[in-house]
Amino acid sequence: MRLRPQSRGHYCPRRARRGAGVAISPQVSRPGGRPEGYRAYPAGVLYAHADTELPPFTGVSAFTSWEPFQLLALGLLAAAALYVWGVVRLGRRGVAWPLHRTAVFLVGGIGAIAFVTLGGIGAYDDELLSDHMIQHMVLGMLAPIFLALGAPVTLALRTLPARPRGWLVSALHSRVARVLAFPLVSFGLYIATPFVLYFSSLYRLTLEHDWLHNLMHAHFILVGCLFFWPLIGIDPLPGRWPYPARALLMILSTPFHAVLGLTIMQSATLIAGDYYPNLHLAWSNPASDQRVAGGILWAGGEVVAVVMLAALVAQWMRSSDREARRVDRRLDLEEARAARAAALATASGPDVASGSSSAIAVAVASADRTDDADDQRRAAELERERERAWSAATGIPMMDDPAAESAPAQAQPARPSGESAPPRSNQAPSAGVGR
Repeated sequence: MRLRPQSRGHYCPRRARRGAGVAISPQVSRPGGRPEGYRAYPAGVLYAHADTELPPFTGVSAFTSWEPFQLLALGLLAAAALYVWGVVRLGRRGVAWPLHRTAVFLVGGIGAIAFVTLGGIGAYDDELLSDHMIQHMVLGMLAPIFLALGAPVTLALRTLPARPRGWLVSALHSRVARVLAFPLVSFGLYIATPFVLYFSSLYRLTLEHDWLHNLMHAHFILVGCLFFWPLIGIDPLPGRWPYPARALLMILSTPFHAVLGLTIMQSATLIAGDYYPNLHLAWSNPASDQRVAGGILWAGGEVVAVVMLAALVAQWMRSSDREARRVDRRLDLEEARAARAAALATASGPDVASGSSSAIAVAVASADRTDDADDQRRAAELERERERAWSAATGIPMMDDPAAESAPAQAQPARPSGESAPPRSNQAPSAGVGR
């Protein structure tokens, strides 16, 4: 646990080793006397947790300073392990999960969260506002996008046992999920969160209380997932809008981050009050660092918006192409039916050629019966794909074992001795049974 400033004088036990008696004194004294309300810590605790003043933050610091012993690390490891378990279980059934989805979930999602919370950026997140702003952009924008591209909900629906999968489907269809995933609700949370955080005393409380600081991280991730997952639309979640509405929502979110970033850059009042000046970092100017933080928020929001708009346009174009191909196949099928009906009408004799309505009807019906097999096969294939991809949206449970379908047919009850087998019927099966 990181020990944060506990008093009005902002005496931070993490820097108590500036004094001479940290390692040997049972109680730590600050040079110059204790501030009012100062809380003393045992020397063993300070020796284990306190550091000297952190060196200046550079690009190398993000990779050299790590704080891996946190509760968040266990949560990230559990999420990554569950995802890998789902991929392995699906592979044992003979179904290959896309490799790029695994990569973006583990590296771009889980890896990015770990990098900005357990790495060097996390070590400086209560020292520099600009460092915290980088953390905010990754947790609230970039990581949720990569997590959504990994399609963890779809993977869970295809691999979980029947009862847990039923719980997940019920949660996705619950009223709470529909309200939170409604685009206007998630849009409001996504826009309001940074304004409420940075223009109130809440941000300073997150700097002074470690549990509230971690809760803020979880809030960033949750709000980002609620906003971006329905926009990306890979997982079967409630609240998905058509592509034009998604693009419009992303465009509307862009000016808010620009306004917030510019306001922070031009503000003469320091965010978190005198917290940062009282850290007395010789290598940091709180006012200059706040201007850098505002620029990061402004530029980062613009970059994320442009990338998301490009992704939405690409998805929209692919969806339009798929719909166009479906329409073309349907029109081709109708043209083929009409051509076969005309050919049958021509080959059936003068009555059909002269336009006898009954003969034409018979010819068209014959052509339709010829195409029934192809239509039923295509419909069955489309239904299987739809069930596998959108099981949560339809509520149709998926099989746990591909061999389960053949199990009931194999497990026939044994006949008593002396009982003869039922006679076989010589009648041919109907056209729909074999399919």
